[in-house]
Amino acid sequence: MRRRDHSPVEDWDPIERQALIDELATLRSAMLDAEKSLAAGIRGVDASYHASARNLAHYLALRSRDLRPLQERLARLGLSSLGRAEAHTLANLDKALGILHRLQGLPWRSPAADEPIGIEGGRALLDRHATALLGEPPADRHVRIMVTLPAEAAHDYGLIRQLVDSGMDIARINCAHDDPAAWQAMARYVRRAAKSARRSVRILMDLAGPKLRTEPLPPAQPVLKLKPQRDEFGRVVAPVRVGLYPLTQPLPIEGACVSIGVAPDWLSALRADDRLSLVDARGARREFRVVRRDARGALIESSQTSYLTPETRIMLCGKKRGKRSTPLDHLPARPGSLRVARGDILRLVRPEVVQALAPHALAIGCSLPEIFTQVNVGERIWFDDGRIGGVIRRIDADGLTIEITHARAGGEKLVGDKGINLPDSQLDLPALTAKDIADLTSVAALADIVGLSFAQRASDVTALRSHLQRLGAHHLGVILKIETRRAFERLPELLYAAMASPAAGIMIARGDLAVECGYERLAEVQEEILWAAEAAHMPVVWATQVLETLAKTGRPSRAEITDAAMGERAECVMLNKGPFIVDAVRTLDDILKRMQQHQAKKRALLRALSSWRMAAQDERQIAPPANGA
Repeated sequence: MRRRDHSPVEDWDPIERQALIDELATLRSAMLDAEKSLAAGIRGVDASYHASARNLAHYLALRSRDLRPLQERLARLGLSSLGRAEAHTLANLDKALGILHRLQGLPWRSPAADEPIGIEGGRALLDRHATALLGEPPADRHVRIMVTLPAEAAHDYGLIRQLVDSGMDIARINCAHDDPAAWQAMARYVRRAAKSARRSVRILMDLAGPKLRTEPLPPAQPVLKLKPQRDEFGRVVAPVRVGLYPLTQPLPIEGACVSIGVAPDWLSALRADDRLSLVDARGARREFRVVRRDARGALIESSQTSYLTPETRIMLCGKKRGKRSTPLDHLPARPGSLRVARGDILRLVRPEVVQALAPHALAIGCSLPEIFTQVNVGERIWFDDGRIGGVIRRIDADGLTIEITHARAGGEKLVGDKGINLPDSQLDLPALTAKDIADLTSVAALADIVGLSFAQRASDVTALRSHLQRLGAHHLGVILKIETRRAFERLPELLYAAMASPAAGIMIARGDLAVECGYERLAEVQEEILWAAEAAHMPVVWATQVLETLAKTGRPSRAEITDAAMGERAECVMLNKGPFIVDAVRTLDDILKRMQQHQAKKRALLRALSSWRMAAQDERQIAPPANGA
């Protein structure tokens, strides 16, 4: 360290210590000034969040300047470098000031009256807020586990009981899917399973928000691929089984992977063990055997792969009973799709004009065409979680003309109901849609927590609280989903608005944030959100793609195990649905229990490392030999 005249400065030089005192005092004054400037917002928070609101003001002032040179100078004296000051910002600074005064031989009287929270109180306050919102954590794990319930949870109590027994602490019902009757069934099963397991399991109902998505395209010609199960050598281990039902009674056939319709009189002539044949869409002849014939229809099987279309006819072989063949009907429809590649021109238009444009241009509808007047030429647009990207080149009454700039070699498939992100655009969309307001009636009756999607400004939170008050549900906890760049940029405003509720938290929707802010910035963005939330003593839900490969395939990737371990930084980790979701819950439960021995928020816990402990005899074995032998 050197003076301005470049002469060396000793770490314990009284001039340097006085300079540090002056700089910290100036910083302290800035913190108190920030608290005064935010007084109106602080007055509006719930009493349980008053100290937190003041601390957040201090933290925002602290982080408004580059503190790295100051941190280095403090560290050289062995003082706090303010790097873990989030939960008790002013108290942390005052502690460093007090030590410096004593080192200088100056009088010091603790200004604790100015401090909203002491060094020891920040973590305790965050824990209280987390419990108020998310419930008590399990005895052996302090980070909760949230699970998004799949549609089948509405009629599968056993699945929900498995989730509860495996460690689910909060059940998430996504109001963008299913209906009030299904939500009611899910909630009833969750309450029943929690009571049976003698555990507290809360219910979060996530409002859909304004769904900025692609509209479904006209369905493509049905093509049904039938494929038997094979081993690693290509040998058939299980034939593919198909149900045939009469067109007059379209009911699924038990034991079939898919059921299709045929002419009733042709079907009535079938018998068990009859042989059937067809020429599939590729011109390949395929054979089937009738496994079973009953009053509902027939079950047939084949050991060959085949592709069926509405033009395919299936024939009864050898027998002379009635009609020889029948066309296939009720084949499962394929969703319409577009294939787009870099350099293509795509039209994003009003749904009603897609058909007119489709023969002449790549075109897909937009669920919220009102955005067309809120975007500008040159702004970026992303589809399907960032898989496809482009730039807006022209705007007209019908929609947007987009040049595709990001897609994999060979192109990408774009279908309906895929998310659209406009990170550069200033969208003015209400966080609460008419559907959300209607859904709040179910939320008020069933949930413990309501999730606000697309929250971008304080008025969005105020509107939600107003509707909850109207429904007599002001007691519900509120979680704000931080999923857009606007929400991230206005995070302090949103935090203060959320603090008006006695139980509040935020969800880091990392999937949308990655698209909105850029994948290269995601780590930085989520870190800043965690810092601000800790300064507000507000619980955080760590969400999107946690153990997603495990939940979907049954086998995790190495990267997502490490990512799941980072969830220890939050108060809750959310898992999405998948066929192996119970396994994912068990794995996450184990990871979080292990990690809490090593980390609390961003503070390392230095427990003894038994992994490298060596017995005395082992140490002698690696000691250097005597006399240099």
